[in-house]
Amino acid sequence: MSLVTTLDVSRLPDYAYDWALVDVETSGLVARRDRVLSVAALTFGPDGVQNGEFSTLLNPGCDPGPVHVHGLTSERLSGAPAFEQVAGRIGALLQDRVMVAHNAQLDYDFLAHEFARARLHLPVSRRLCTLALNRRVEPPAADLGLASLAAHYGVRQTRAHDALDDARVLAGVFRSSLSEAARLDVPLPLVPCPPRQDPRFAPNPPKTPCPYRNPGRPAPGGPLVQGMKIAVTGETATSRAELVARAVAAGLNIMSSVSRHTSALVTNDAASGSAKARRAIAEGVPVLDEHAFLKLLGEVRPGTPHEDRTPEAAPGTAPEAVPGAAPSPVVVPPPARPVKPFGRRRVLVLGGTHEEASAARARIVDMGGAAAINLSAGVTDVVLFPGGERDRRMARVTSLGVPVREPAWLGAPVSEPAGAPAPADAVTDVLPRGGVLDLPAPSTAGHWHVSASWAQQTTCEIDVVAFVLDEDEQVSCDGDFVFYGAPESPGGSVRLLCDGPTEQTVAVDLAALPPAARRVAIAAAIDGTATFGDIGAVRLVPAPGVDAPATAQATLDAATSERTLLLAEIYRRGPRWRFRAVGQGYDHGLEALVRGYGVDVE
Repeated sequence: MSLVTTLDVSRLPDYAYDWALVDVETSGLVARRDRVLSVAALTFGPDGVQNGEFSTLLNPGCDPGPVHVHGLTSERLSGAPAFEQVAGRIGALLQDRVMVAHNAQLDYDFLAHEFARARLHLPVSRRLCTLALNRRVEPPAADLGLASLAAHYGVRQTRAHDALDDARVLAGVFRSSLSEAARLDVPLPLVPCPPRQDPRFAPNPPKTPCPYRNPGRPAPGGPLVQGMKIAVTGETATSRAELVARAVAAGLNIMSSVSRHTSALVTNDAASGSAKARRAIAEGVPVLDEHAFLKLLGEVRPGTPHEDRTPEAAPGTAPEAVPGAAPSPVVVPPPARPVKPFGRRRVLVLGGTHEEASAARARIVDMGGAAAINLSAGVTDVVLFPGGERDRRMARVTSLGVPVREPAWLGAPVSEPAGAPAPADAVTDVLPRGGVLDLPAPSTAGHWHVSASWAQQTTCEIDVVAFVLDEDEQVSCDGDFVFYGAPESPGGSVRLLCDGPTEQTVAVDLAALPPAARRVAIAAAIDGTATFGDIGAVRLVPAPGVDAPATAQATLDAATSERTLLLAEIYRRGPRWRFRAVGQGYDHGLEALVRGYGVDVE
């Protein structure tokens, strides 16, 4: 079996690797909890010739989960080997190869957990996700699910959710995707493994969410009220675990840091000079000693439950201000847009100053088109400003025959050429900066993936982060700050997925968000001295699932000096959830934004 048929990439060093194509079937979707039920691996050399194959069922020693999906009953798995019995053979196939999978982070995390349980190291140094690769290629498929891509690329699928058949289908999809990437000169989205996260692949133990809203600070000599945010520092006569347990049982919200929204700090030594004590003094937070706090615990007043939702905001209501920064602009959900002449165009802007390119992309969106940031199969036109002729992509643009336009082409409406093919995402909404999209109820589409992508960089890295915020625009605990070092919130409702050097995704399970959650803010920060003026535009794509078609897209341009960019918000107005493309940049670094949202930064 040959991996590459349409284009020989064996002589192209950027596309020729030793590959290990993997598929796993699992008892659930949470790698730290669920188990692998079956695994298949196919290996290929740089010449595209298959040189290895292995597949097996596995006995997980637990309930196999959704049998209606994978068909693997406890009876079928009872005689299969345990994972540790075949881990060595799987490891030998993965060693010194790039691991390839569809939604590769899930397969990688499951294998990492299984190898850890077997007290072995997963021998994978790099992985490639065919979902991420096809998001860069942008084929005109119905969606990016394995079945849809197989249909688009003409790959036969006989038994969906069978690990070996899925691995063989994956090989066919990867063959065509790799060929198309080489044709377009699209860099492969290779991800170093493990990603920049805790090597134990486990988030912090879940914190019991406080069911009450924060009523603020107690009056001098007054009682505590359920929902008050309490921090503790220093030595206490009562064990810290018991003190926290009693406070939580009383309905208080125990925090690991102090912010301007902290109700009180409990300490027996207010002059200790600890970080929490210093911050409490700076913010004017009341200080209670242990004895006074224990006394007040016996008479905590009832609070207001988070379930008492605020009424629906009227159209045009200004959003809450971002802490530590200038307020966001007033946002009014945009009216339905009429059909515009660029409705079937995806236009890539090359060259020019940042201001010129930003204005051109805004004009493209205003005319109903989509502003591209990378060359893909969906690009219909290229607008060339001075200096753009030196862009490395121009050689491929010329060879592909993509029309190259002068900037003046954007000065007046342009009619669609007769019979112009529609890009795959022509039906999605193109949101301007500040544009708002109403989301379906969580019962019908609760899992949302917000992907941010940018042009390939050589001098810096970009980190995407997320904050789960309450009605005070604060995190309920430090674990509600999701970033590369802690890629999952304590309850698992918000996760950061690394899809390559030019794309990261925040996955949000609306139904699993804690009651306090009113907003999930998604931001990007530059690790280095560059600014977003150097980076250029960031493309934002929300979708109701990991491989679902995009619901909307936005191309965000900050000005020249910003190093932190608030990309988007998923926020609640009464019972309704909405998505907003924000695009608000700040000159300060990520630390200031993090502190503004109430996260303690060492």
